[in-house]
Amino acid sequence: MKSWGLLPEDVRQLLNKREWQHPRHLRQRLLGEREFPIRINLRPPTGKQALEDVTGFHDYIETWRTWSNQTQLEWKQTRYFQLGEQNLPSVLSIDSIQELIEFLGERARKRSLQWQQLMAPILAVNQTLYPVLIKQLNKLETLSHYDSTMIALLLPQLKQGMGQRCYLRALVITGVDTKFIETHQSLIAALLDVMFDGEICRYGGLLAWLDCVDTPKDWLWVRPLCSKTRIALGGLTVLRLPTEILIANALPGISILVVENEQPGYALPELENTVAVFGGGRNLAWMEALWLQQKNIAYWGDLDTWGFVFLSDARKRQPHLTSVLMDRDTVLLHRERMVEEPEPYSGSPENLTEAEHQLYLELRNGVHGNTRLEQERLSSDYIRARLSDWSSSVACL
Repeated sequence: MKSWGLLPEDVRQLLNKREWQHPRHLRQRLLGEREFPIRINLRPPTGKQALEDVTGFHDYIETWRTWSNQTQLEWKQTRYFQLGEQNLPSVLSIDSIQELIEFLGERARKRSLQWQQLMAPILAVNQTLYPVLIKQLNKLETLSHYDSTMIALLLPQLKQGMGQRCYLRALVITGVDTKFIETHQSLIAALLDVMFDGEICRYGGLLAWLDCVDTPKDWLWVRPLCSKTRIALGGLTVLRLPTEILIANALPGISILVVENEQPGYALPELENTVAVFGGGRNLAWMEALWLQQKNIAYWGDLDTWGFVFLSDARKRQPHLTSVLMDRDTVLLHRERMVEEPEPYSGSPENLTEAEHQLYLELRNGVHGNTRLEQERLSSDYIRARLSDWSSSVACL
């Protein structure tokens, strides 16, 4: 930016940066929260600056003298020692959003026209939605005109409690697909909150206001490991359940084997009266289920620092669980298959046995060479033997 004598293109760049491409300032201008006029100091030169570039000095004056909208300009008389009395452009004043758009040029005009076209169908539903559309301007600009007409069609159909405990995708709506609602959920919620005087916020969000059930998430794999538990699960050999379903519904069998990763869950042998829950990684919230207190539980995770963090978290939720395949013997037998853990945990997990904690420190400090032994790298026969030993010991209890 020039140190003196701003020309129209300089001012355009300045306004574009400060106002048009500044999301907060632009929203405030459009909502009247940032008042007009915008006054830009055109930086008239000092006498020394004018003498150092006399041609630039005269170009500066002439450019603004021929400016098409003289009502935007303020001029001031300045006496220079060597140049005499000069009438200089001093300040450019932009008095409205429309003047700002016109000053910035074609790209700004196209953008503002796009806003008008996108807003029109929605404002036809409710004129009071203008402020929220401006506050959601970044989302509005991602819509197509078809999207905005879909929102206009949708808004009058949405009513408090209409979901009646169904999933959002099962909502009965005319002419609008429910994936569209899911995709534009935050914008739709903001618009409805204005239409219904803050009800959506008071209910805790759109789904709660509609009385829709959250889409299941945090999925885990469940695999019965004997004929008895398979029969109890309807003959299914593997199924996938979300956290909330698993918390609320007890699994059959007397033992539960929790496995950190998904692929090792498919390598498990037949184990009497046992069901495996696997592939949850650090998702251990389901282990707060009360029915787990009546089960024998074993946990098998990666032999690295995070594996022991997850073991600690699991034991915090179910203090009576034991670990399997997470001991020094396993490490020593497979140490040639170890790799480096990318980002080891640096803290100290609280819910480990003395032997587990010692091995955790050994792994973190690289005592065994590399620092990570993944579940998938254990020998199949070794896994089967150790898990069979655990199952037999449980059966003897």
